[in-house]
Amino acid sequence: MRLYKLDRGDIDLQKGTYSATYKWTLPGVSCPLCKAIWGGAGPNYPSVDLSVLPEARKYLKARLEENFEEYERLRDQVRALLSPDDPLRPGTAFGPLVGKARGPFSAFIHQYGDILLVQPKALEMLQQEGLEGLRGCRTEMRFSPKGVPELLDLHIESRGLLHADCIPRSTPPPCPKCGRHGFSLPKEPILDAASLPADLDLFRLRNFATVLVVTERFKDAVERLALDGLNFRELPVR
Repeated sequence: MRLYKLDRGDIDLQKGTYSATYKWTLPGVSCPLCKAIWGGAGPNYPSVDLSVLPEARKYLKARLEENFEEYERLRDQVRALLSPDDPLRPGTAFGPLVGKARGPFSAFIHQYGDILLVQPKALEMLQQEGLEGLRGCRTEMRFSPKGVPELLDLHIESRGLLHADCIPRSTPPPCPKCGRHGFSLPKEPILDAASLPADLDLFRLRNFATVLVVTERFKDAVERLALDGLNFRELPVR
């Protein structure tokens, strides 16, 4: 099976725009071990509702948490709402996008690398094609002009890895305290065949959450159904 990275394409291929942030986020951190100050490089979980947590208000505003133990406490509260193997990193986002959007929209909006929005009709068409792993979540964005279809935010599972051959050999292992890795996305990414899911047609990489990957089945269906807004770049698998 051939696999493709979703690349942000020419803006002319995409109709519509939005300005929004996720309702809840884990704080960023100042790591006491590796000394990195970071956050926001993790995945997002639009289907996860933090309002059920007693301290939900502590996740409402993006911030830096200097006390690492407090960050760990907040992270562990969220962990109970996720699967055991779902990545949780500083700055990970949850819940609906809040903001505003202006259409009309293309079938897909890939305005930012780690977020993929879709029109409900387009999602329904792809689900009817039998594609797996496509789950749309409602947003809390204000849509204009009146009457445009509201976009759904796709909840994208973290599965699959970049192959070690495309990561610089000088890269140190991830920090055992905060989990940060110290490499940029390779110019020529390679996927690790042994890590790839067999049950998803759309997923993000566990060791580079901004890389969204689709199968050949997904690409073929999008092109056959003439769903606009996406660019595909084939990735080698090793």
